[in-house]
Amino acid sequence: MGPVQVEAFRYNRWANLYLLGVCAKLTPKQLELTSPGTYGTIAATWQHLVGAERRLLWRLGGDVGRFSAHRKFPGIATLRKEAEVSGDQLIETAKHAKSDVSVVTRWPEGAMRINVAVLLIQALHHGNDHRTHLCTILGHHGIPYDEMDVWAYGASIGAAVQLPKS
Repeated sequence: MGPVQVEAFRYNRWANLYLLGVCAKLTPKQLELTSPGTYGTIAATWQHLVGAERRLLWRLGGDVGRFSAHRKFPGIATLRKEAEVSGDQLIETAKHAKSDVSVVTRWPEGAMRINVAVLLIQALHHGNDHRTHLCTILGHHGIPYDEMDVWAYGASIGAAVQLPKS
């Protein structure tokens, strides 16, 4: 494991790819499922989540380019490829980020100077928030997705190992 902030982004990438793997098995009709209190459909939520990661990296000065949540749904396979790229780039950004650096970025409301750490924390929060929405939709409709919390991540990388009973 690396520094904690880097590991948090490794978890973020793992969780996105894990849940995208679950959603890759869904039918087109299932991708249009939603539940009260969530962002929208499974398809729309994934498009929003992945697009937001890409836009955040662009705001941080990356050349990832913007990924529009307003275009036609490209499919889970395409979103997975996009999530792999943004996940890798968020990990690399976290490795080199300095807490005293800010960027100026433009929003529809106007320009804002924002600390890089705030943008990175937003990426983690946003991912967790919308993955929770996706799990709510899946659970509401009886679609299993197994364990995908931080404990499952730790087990998947060998950082959380069950010890034998003594």
